[in-house]
Amino acid sequence: LDRLTNIALPRVKDFRGLNGKSFDGRGNFAMGLKEHIVFPEINYDEVDDIRGMDIIVCTTAATNEEAKALLAECGFPFRN
Repeated sequence: LDRLTNIALPRVKDFRGLNGKSFDGRGNFAMGLKEHIVFPEINYDEVDDIRGMDIIVCTTAATNEEAKALLAECGFPFRN
């Protein structure tokens, strides 16, 4: 999670924060990335095709509000 919030997300072009409404009602958060090359472990020169990915963060929170508070405390940059 640290790499995602502190390294990968800031490298996303025109990143303005995560959508705070992307919870499923059971405390889980979903987001998508259009380019997997935002992770520094990926060597751009060895990539044949840029791919997107979905990321699901499952929590033990009972509500969306609890989950958002938990993830915000972990450093997730929500915009709303």
